[in-house]
Amino acid sequence: MNKNLWLLAAAQGLFLTNNVVFIAINGLVGLSLAPLGWMATLPVMGYVVGGALSTPLVARTQSAFGRQGSFQIGLLVALGSALLCWWAAMDKNFWLLVAATVVAGYYSANGQLYRFAAAELAAPDYREKAVSLVLAGGLIGAVAGPNLASRTRNLLEVPFAGAYLALAVVALLSMAVMAFMKFPPLPPKKANADTGRPLSEIMRQPVFIVAAAGAALGYGVMNLLMAATPLAMQVCGFEFDDAALVLEWHVIGMFAPGFFTGHLIKRFGVLTIMGVGVLLNAACIAIALTGVDLHQFLIALFLLGVGWNFLFTGSTTLSLQAYRPEEKDRAQAAINFFVFATMAVTSFASGALVTTQGWALLNLGSLVPVALTGVALGWLAWLRRAAHNPA
Repeated sequence: MNKNLWLLAAAQGLFLTNNVVFIAINGLVGLSLAPLGWMATLPVMGYVVGGALSTPLVARTQSAFGRQGSFQIGLLVALGSALLCWWAAMDKNFWLLVAATVVAGYYSANGQLYRFAAAELAAPDYREKAVSLVLAGGLIGAVAGPNLASRTRNLLEVPFAGAYLALAVVALLSMAVMAFMKFPPLPPKKANADTGRPLSEIMRQPVFIVAAAGAALGYGVMNLLMAATPLAMQVCGFEFDDAALVLEWHVIGMFAPGFFTGHLIKRFGVLTIMGVGVLLNAACIAIALTGVDLHQFLIALFLLGVGWNFLFTGSTTLSLQAYRPEEKDRAQAAINFFVFATMAVTSFASGALVTTQGWALLNLGSLVPVALTGVALGWLAWLRRAAHNPA
């Protein structure tokens, strides 16, 4: 771990602080302002829709300004959107809140590239560990996010308006951290330089398909259940502090394994670790279906976090096999687009399902993407065995 990787891990932690606070409060603020109950998670959905819409633009800014320049632009957007969310909450304007979270999605699209940037800051033999350890920086968000949401919810007369102001301060702190980082310089652009294969060719590779599916479906299941948890716990009579505790342990589960996931991938192989992630997701659903006591929410969401870590770290590592350096911007943007698109669907579905069908049916529905992820991993493993053992 060099200095730049430590700083990038800190930036990842501050990025996750923003994400966790958004997940913790946007559904509840949305529920208090929405014209209809099923619209409660539209502000959560707005964040990921904004991320999906921003991926092509972020790819261009990354190419034009490099990692640091593009990341700082994203943080400026984070600052502005947090202030816009504060204004929407104070004005009790639901649609302005949704619009502000769509704008904030540009920051999210940038932050999702931190993990890819980690691979560029390490020697080739240590890329898995670099990705894993930078993702482990999310532990900052695991602790800071729920506590920030809880301690600032009554800071102003409007519930949670103070949390949005706190996120503006987090954005300023992130900008300071990013200012001390040094990324590899952009290679000089030549008139006839090789730009690599067309995106359609890159996306047809089985390794790309499985990497994108693992990242998108793994994130989708995690988002489906995590976004619904504060609403489900409120319906079950729990206080916000209880929901914040559950989210804290969920995010710890997401990022604490980052200290050793890279070692596990090196030892047992990326597909094996991703397969364990699928099994952990299934275990999460099984526990969630046993009841709605506090310990059941906490254990289920913790396992969901660990399962996400194995799937997402594995998918990121696997994707490095799918593209060349000159193809990275469009390939990474494509993967992140699939992630955001899946999260947009699950963000909307989580609010609609938990408020109309209940927590149990929401969990049962989550089995479908979990099973699809398992099938995709099995398919790639079969292809690789067949290639090594031709008839």
